[in-house]
Amino acid sequence: MTKRAFTFPGQGSQAVGMGKDLAAAYPEARAVFDEVDTALGQSLSAIMFEGPDETLRLTENAQPALMAVSMAVMRVLESRGVTLFADTSFVAGHSLGEYSALCAAGVFSLGDTARLLKIRGQAMQQAVPVGQGAMAAILGLDLETVLRVAADAGDGEVCDVANDNAPGQVVISGHVAAVNRAIEMAKAAGAKRALPLPVSAPFHCALMRPAADAMEHALNRVAMHAPVVPVVANVTARPVSDPAAIRKHLVAQVTGMVRWTESVSWLTGEGGVANLYEIGSGKVLSGLAKRIAPEAVTASIGLPADIEAFLAELRA
Repeated sequence: MTKRAFTFPGQGSQAVGMGKDLAAAYPEARAVFDEVDTALGQSLSAIMFEGPDETLRLTENAQPALMAVSMAVMRVLESRGVTLFADTSFVAGHSLGEYSALCAAGVFSLGDTARLLKIRGQAMQQAVPVGQGAMAAILGLDLETVLRVAADAGDGEVCDVANDNAPGQVVISGHVAAVNRAIEMAKAAGAKRALPLPVSAPFHCALMRPAADAMEHALNRVAMHAPVVPVVANVTARPVSDPAAIRKHLVAQVTGMVRWTESVSWLTGEGGVANLYEIGSGKVLSGLAKRIAPEAVTASIGLPADIEAFLAELRA
């Protein structure tokens, strides 16, 4: 049997209108959006479907919104007979997408996942005063070189590697001045491009420590179950199934590097996965997968047509 993995997108994949086609086509999807709205005590679905964009982009909205679309797709697939246990070998998610993966695998309930991501988004936004932190994409340098640049640029301030997204695509995060120094040092080291990112906070760096503490508190108060299939964790790029270990990794993930290149490499290498399916909004992870593991078959499942194509493929 062909080994499959489901992956779940992170922040940046949100767009006004996300989930609207799913809600119109499938009552199961509409039920997911209703359940998330109820869990959060707000009409998040209205923001997702109609905007405005600046409200959807707020971290505390974007994070549960992206999870909601991923879970809407999952609920529709499940209603058509698809199960993670029978039809996939692993799940993984990029940053907040790790929570979507865990929800899909039965570790958290949908309502708890929505509330955890609301807390996570608020805590990350509040961890660093606006204007003090920054992130930048470094294109065309390998991870080792960017790690060295970040360390040299720190100079008493924080400058960490936040995301190893794909070969030649690494994101740094930290204090504004340190990130600006790193941008110039990366260009001098031969980067094709080094550019600031339009983000509201410096994610996945040591400045996020207050948010990590908030997530530790929140995660200690929520019910967790063993996943039906192993989850490849961001901070280790290795599969995990023990709830206590998952909790520890999620806390570490707030300040730690998202090892996405390593995660996809493990899935398609030791994991034996041949087909990677991105579940939810956008096609960012599918694009990264093509660069990390060009031999893998990749597809995005986020719209009704994608769902029907995947179901037809499974039945073939």
